[in-house]
Amino acid sequence: MVAKPAISRRLSQGFTLVELLVVLAIIGALVALLMPAVQSARESGRRAHCLGHLRQIGVALLQYHDALGSFPPGNVTLTEGICRGSSVAGVGYPSEDGCNWAIAILPYLGEAPIYAQYDSRDFNEAPQNQTVREAFVETYFCPSDIDSETLVVPASGPAGAHALNLAYRPGSYRGVAGRSNGVGFLDSAEFVNYPSEWRGPLHTVGIRELTSESLRNVADGASNTWLIGESTTRTNPSFRTLWAYSYAHYSLSTVVPQARTLLGDYDQCAATGGKGNSAPCRRGWGSHHPGAINWLLCDGSARSVALEADLELLAQMATIDGGEPVTPP
Repeated sequence: MVAKPAISRRLSQGFTLVELLVVLAIIGALVALLMPAVQSARESGRRAHCLGHLRQIGVALLQYHDALGSFPPGNVTLTEGICRGSSVAGVGYPSEDGCNWAIAILPYLGEAPIYAQYDSRDFNEAPQNQTVREAFVETYFCPSDIDSETLVVPASGPAGAHALNLAYRPGSYRGVAGRSNGVGFLDSAEFVNYPSEWRGPLHTVGIRELTSESLRNVADGASNTWLIGESTTRTNPSFRTLWAYSYAHYSLSTVVPQARTLLGDYDQCAATGGKGNSAPCRRGWGSHHPGAINWLLCDGSARSVALEADLELLAQMATIDGGEPVTPP
C-alpha cells in the first residue's frame, strides 16, 4: 500500500476543520435568530398565565360579592393605622372579612387554610398574623414578575410596623381604589379631600363614611371599570405590592393620569417628577410584560393594555360613577 503524502493529509484535515467552523457558525446564527422568538413565546405564555390569575381573582371577587352583597373593602385603615376588620366603628363588616380585599377573598381562591390563620380581631401587624403576612399565594403573583421568594419590609407603615421591620410577601396585583390628581388618594385614610365621583370599586373604608361598593354602584358599567391591575417596580422593592399589607397603597392604587406612573419603576418615576412629587409613584401601575399592563374589569374579564393607551381614559375607567362615556382600550 502506498502511503498518502503528508501534505495531502494536512489539506484534508484543514478542509474538515473549515467545514466544522462553517457548520458551527451556521448553528450560532440560527440560535441567534431563534432565541428572540423563543423568549417572545415564553413571555407570551407568561402574560397569558398572568391574565389567567386575574380572571381567577375576578371569579373570587364576584363570588364574594354574590355571597355578601358587595365587593370586599379595599382595605380598612383608621387614621392611626389600625387595621381590624369589624372593629371599625360604623362599617359593619363581619369579622371574617379581614382587612383588605386580598385577604377577604382567600377562601374563594381555594386558600381557606391560609385564611383560617388570619386573626381579624387584632392588628394586621400582630404576631399571630405573621403566617398570613408571609404566605405565598400563587394566584397573587404574575409569572413575569421578579423574586416571589424574598420577603419585603415596606418603606412606611402604621403604628410602628415599619420601625419593627415587619416583612411581607410581595404580590403583583393591586385593587383599583379610584382616580387621583396626584395629591389626594382614595387608598389612604390620610387624604380625604377628593371628589366622591373619583372613588373606585376597591377603596379604603371607614373614612368619610365610605363603605364597600356593590355592582349596583358601578354606574359606569362593569365592563368599563377597572377592578384590579398589575403593579410592580424594578427598583426600590420597599414600594412593591404587598398583598397582605393593608396600609395605604401597598395593596391598592389610584390611577393618576401621568405617564411616569405606568413605568413599573419607582426610582425612574420619582426622578421624572410631576404633580404630587413621588407620591403618585408609590401608587404606580406596571408590569414586566414588554409594552403592556394586564387589568381586570368589574365584569370578571381581563385584558392587556398598551402603555401608550390614553392616560385620561385609564383614569376614567378607575371610577365607578364618573359619568364619562368610555370605550375600553
